[in-house]
Amino acid sequence: MFPGGKISPKQLKQMERTMKKMGMNMKELDDVEEVIIVLKDKEIVISNPEVSIMNAMGQETYQIVGDSSERLKGSTDEDVELEIDDNDIELVASQTGKSRKESEKALKEANGDLAEAIMKLS
Repeated sequence: MFPGGKISPKQLKQMERTMKKMGMNMKELDDVEEVIIVLKDKEIVISNPEVSIMNAMGQETYQIVGDSSERLKGSTDEDVELEIDDNDIELVASQTGKSRKESEKALKEANGDLAEAIMKLS
C-alpha cells in the first residue's frame, strides 16, 4: 500500500490517530482475489490486489494495488484470441528470416511484443 513496501507499527498507529482526528477511517479488505474495472470497450483486471477502503466524511474511497492487465469487455482470458497485425508479422519475419507462420506463432507467444518475438526466433 505504501511506496517502498513497509511502514513501522509506530508510524501506522500515529497515522491512524491523525486520520481519526480528521474524521477519516481506513480498513483493509481481506481475501480479495480480483478487481475488474469495466470501461466502454474493455476491462482492466487487477489480480493479486490489496484493497483498502477509506471513509472520509461519509464518502468511501477505494485504493487498489496489484498486477493489472487489459482485456476486451465481456471476455475472459480463455476467450481472447490475440489478433496480430500483418505488418508486425512481416517485420518479425524480415528481421529473423523465419516464415510468416513461425513469426505469427512467436508474436502470439509473446503477447504481441515485437522485441520479445524477434529475440525468441533469433
